[in-house]
Amino acid sequence: MRWLFRILGALLLLVVIAVGVVLMIPTERVAQMAADQFQRLTGRELRIEGDVSPRFWPVLGVKTGPVTIANAAWSEGEEPMFAADGLTIGINAAALMGGEVKILDVSADRPRLLLERARDGRENWVFGGGGEAGEIGAGTPGVGRSWTLERGLIEGGTLRFIDHAAGRDITFDGVDAELKIPDFAGAFSFAASGIVSGQRVSVTGEGGVFSAFTEGRVVPVTLKAVVGGASAEFRGRAGWQPMAAEGALTADLSDLAALAALTGSAVSAPPEGFGARKLALNSQMVLDDKGALYLRGAKIEADGNVFSGDLDLVQGGPRPKLSGNLRGGALDLKGVSGGEGGGQGGGMKAEGWPGGHIDVSALGTLDAEVSIGAASVDLGAVKFGETRLILTIERARAVFDIRQMAAYGGSVTGEFVVNGRGGLSVGGNLTLAAIDAQPLLLDLAGWDRLITKANLSLKFLGVGNSVDEIMQGLSGEGSLSLGKGEIRGLDIAGMLRTLDTSYVGEGQKTIFDGVAGSFTIKDGDLANSDLKLVAPYLTATGAGRIGLGARDLDYRIRPTAFPGEGSTGGVMVPLRITGSWADPTYRLDLESIAREKMEAEAKAAGERARQEAKEAEARAKAELEARLRDELGVIPTEGESVEDAARRRAREALEAETGRLLGDILGRE
Repeated sequence: MRWLFRILGALLLLVVIAVGVVLMIPTERVAQMAADQFQRLTGRELRIEGDVSPRFWPVLGVKTGPVTIANAAWSEGEEPMFAADGLTIGINAAALMGGEVKILDVSADRPRLLLERARDGRENWVFGGGGEAGEIGAGTPGVGRSWTLERGLIEGGTLRFIDHAAGRDITFDGVDAELKIPDFAGAFSFAASGIVSGQRVSVTGEGGVFSAFTEGRVVPVTLKAVVGGASAEFRGRAGWQPMAAEGALTADLSDLAALAALTGSAVSAPPEGFGARKLALNSQMVLDDKGALYLRGAKIEADGNVFSGDLDLVQGGPRPKLSGNLRGGALDLKGVSGGEGGGQGGGMKAEGWPGGHIDVSALGTLDAEVSIGAASVDLGAVKFGETRLILTIERARAVFDIRQMAAYGGSVTGEFVVNGRGGLSVGGNLTLAAIDAQPLLLDLAGWDRLITKANLSLKFLGVGNSVDEIMQGLSGEGSLSLGKGEIRGLDIAGMLRTLDTSYVGEGQKTIFDGVAGSFTIKDGDLANSDLKLVAPYLTATGAGRIGLGARDLDYRIRPTAFPGEGSTGGVMVPLRITGSWADPTYRLDLESIAREKMEAEAKAAGERARQEAKEAEARAKAELEARLRDELGVIPTEGESVEDAARRRAREALEAETGRLLGDILGRE
């Protein structure tokens, strides 16, 4: 960029020279001289069409027709780098006669500027380099000579920036700009505005020691930018050779949609607690020559939430990479679940889960690895105490690695994933230890009847763009164990003793020593078949379905009273719980008892039939053995079957008869 300022200074002085001789040289010769000198300096073709009109005392100057500057040879398009319908330059004649160069005004009529960055990093605004001809140096006429500019003006211009490496193409229309340099070795100021993607962008700034700034050195700078409802202000020092800035940064980033328009992308408003109403930043900032941004002592306000810490934003990859650490106080993040917990405003009594659209498109704007801590976190559906986690974002997939999370008297560890690649999915592998079940279930589902300490391991995956869609398609597996506790509003032992379902309601309860079981989740339904409950007066097993998506259940508990408890000791009466979470129905499953009794009787009858058949077979076998013994003299030896004995007896009889016949034959001879 140093050469850009040098070229600007040299060209302005060339114009001064041209004005001085314009009365003696034809205007077309002046235009040709300027074009030839520009190409010698930069290696780019300058074309000035039409007349070059002079102006005289007290203001010397020229006004041109259409002007174009050729683009870099490597440009993939055919558009020039710069084009304008005309240029006007005015110079203080009296000052010029005294040896001073005071440019009163420079204006461009409908200028169009095209800035390009090649795939290999070359930039078309770098003149005299990258294989192009050009002889800019300290000895170039005009370079290093001081000058002033009372007013430089652009009206109705267009600025287009194409980054072929990043695939970005951004256009600013309606560009108006003004530059003032009253002292070449002193302060300068500028103001510019334009429209990009329908958003008005304005930038104003002031700097010190313009001559040093043109050489890229660090100078005091104040800069303010406004985009839609967003703004940023920097006060400090900055230079560009190499790129560097250090100072205080204050920003109001509430209008994220307007900011996203600068990059040609679209981002929806974040949920409440993440900047839906307010997103502000105050920090000390350092910017290096590679475009990396370092924030120290940063304070971030997102709606009512406040974070503090250090952040680094590094460029160069497919997306900016954010890293650092943040610490927050009591965080209200209920917006992440679409509102309050437990369904549409009523916990267990609600008709369904929140159906509001969850937008996580902001995950695709950057990658991140940030350590986050908070005194407490309220997610609406659940609440947590002291929390410490590592947030990693890569290609729109966020992973929350939970290192510490206090929750309901216990703790949560594991991993929670929000995947925004091609839609929204959430999943995780969580372990909950020594959790107070009553407040957890009260927050999560509005149900306060279970009082115990719970341990839970859970792997899950849900896909959808709302809490309702996610819960309807939830899948996973896990296990649950409960310590000593009680179920309020349900007396299972009383039901079992009296076969009366009225043991439900206020004042009723079931005390237990422990509960354990495992489960699977598919299509929003939790299925369990091995629940075991041990209580002072009964034992019970359980199996059935709990509709996590539909918020209903069909579950059967099979309790058995201990022997000696009343007249029903040892009797098992299944209890079936059906209906919605809001209004479940409890009933003794007498049909199941009758069915099981019929099945038992059928089994017993079958067993009796098999026994009778076996006895009949034994009697027939005994009768056969007796007849064989009495009539044929077949007597089985020890370990010999009746069949083997009969064959042996037949063989012996045959041998005896054969011997008798042989004896008769031999005797006759």
